[in-house]
Amino acid sequence: MNTNDMPWNGAGRRIYMQEVGTRDGLQVEEAFVPTEEKIALVNALSQAGMAKIEVTAFVSPKAIPALRDAEVVLREIDRKPGVVYSALVPNVRGAERAIDARADELNLVMSASESHNLANLRMTREQSFAALSEVNALARQAGRAVNVSLSCCFGCPMEGDVPVSTVLEWCERFVEGLGARGVTLCDTTGMAYPGQVAALTAAFRARWPHTEVTLHFHNTRGMGLANVLAAISAGADRFDASLGGIGGCPYAPGATGNVCSEEIVHALALMGYDTGVDLGRLIAASKRLPALIGHDIPSQIVKAGRRLDLHPLPADFSAIRERAVARAA
Repeated sequence: MNTNDMPWNGAGRRIYMQEVGTRDGLQVEEAFVPTEEKIALVNALSQAGMAKIEVTAFVSPKAIPALRDAEVVLREIDRKPGVVYSALVPNVRGAERAIDARADELNLVMSASESHNLANLRMTREQSFAALSEVNALARQAGRAVNVSLSCCFGCPMEGDVPVSTVLEWCERFVEGLGARGVTLCDTTGMAYPGQVAALTAAFRARWPHTEVTLHFHNTRGMGLANVLAAISAGADRFDASLGGIGGCPYAPGATGNVCSEEIVHALALMGYDTGVDLGRLIAASKRLPALIGHDIPSQIVKAGRRLDLHPLPADFSAIRERAVARAA
């Protein structure tokens, strides 16, 4: 076995971290995070070095009231050169709003599962594709990049496994049919496991080696980091993650938070990968969340600190040592 080929041996390989907490995370929170605090969070994430930030979603305020300030947030953030500022858009009206608010990229969403698409979007997959084709045409006319997030690529809570062939067929329609710059393979309800992840990632990479592919994992069953490493071993280099580990689809039963940004960055740094992220800044941003959302966050890095965040010696350590030395004499 050549350990140089193992995912725990990063050897400086570049991994792009893409933050979704300000959209995917905040959308499920009951507390409304003030607009100025959302802007400050996005600015902090930009300064931390995230490659892409999904800032918000241009959806109906009645459906997701937590993001009713989407235009203001996207317009008033400080934009750092090199960072892509993305927004989720479900339809043409949402796309028009996102373009007007200067989104760099429009993120379009549908499901690889017919049951989930109907339950989540109230449309068949063909109806969703037709609607998103209109959005794509508008985005191209406006000179905006398009990414497609395909939900339930690794399993549907109502149908079970989704065939790889089905996932790739929908990817083909978006990549080759609509010219999408990127596709996100989403583990919407946390059903993915490492072998499955590696197989689908490798199949996508073999078919479309020059198309951006992002992996979007939830930690519902505790396999988030293992799935990230499996995807890396199969050639993936872009991952969605959420500050503090918050988030989850409001229409996906049992889907707990996304994989945690600071946990993934911490782990990959220890393995020698280059994420371009300042972990200290990321942790500082995450520590602001409990006061904003009104409850604790899943992040183990916020709770326990980084691996080498050492603790002070006990106040009576000198006396303890002297007594131990005396007993040994």
